[in-house]
Amino acid sequence: VLVVESGGGLAQPGGSLSVSCAASGSIYNIYPMGWYRQAPGKQRELVASITRSGTTTYTDSVKGRFTISRDNAKNTVYLQMNSLKPEDTAVYYCNAAGGAPMAPWGQGTQVTVSS
Repeated sequence: VLVVESGGGLAQPGGSLSVSCAASGSIYNIYPMGWYRQAPGKQRELVASITRSGTTTYTDSVKGRFTISRDNAKNTVYLQMNSLKPEDTAVYYCNAAGGAPMAPWGQGTQVTVSS
């Protein structure tokens, strides 16, 4: 297993959640890492990414609301999600990003935003 996602859960609109990803050093130590999400009936999309040096990118729909970070000592990537909207409901996955070879997908973690 190369990536293991955890966290997530249920939040009300406007609320906050965080997710974490423990990644194998074989990908974490080499490549940028990203958080992806897949909503029912939709394609998986890249939500945010971060390089080893900490440069971040976000898809427009989450800019200003989500924050990606990484702890290189723990091979862990985090995604803090604030001001959540119902359209953020999805299964969230982590994997390599930036065109790097990707690991097999993990099981993901469910994030549900509903009142």
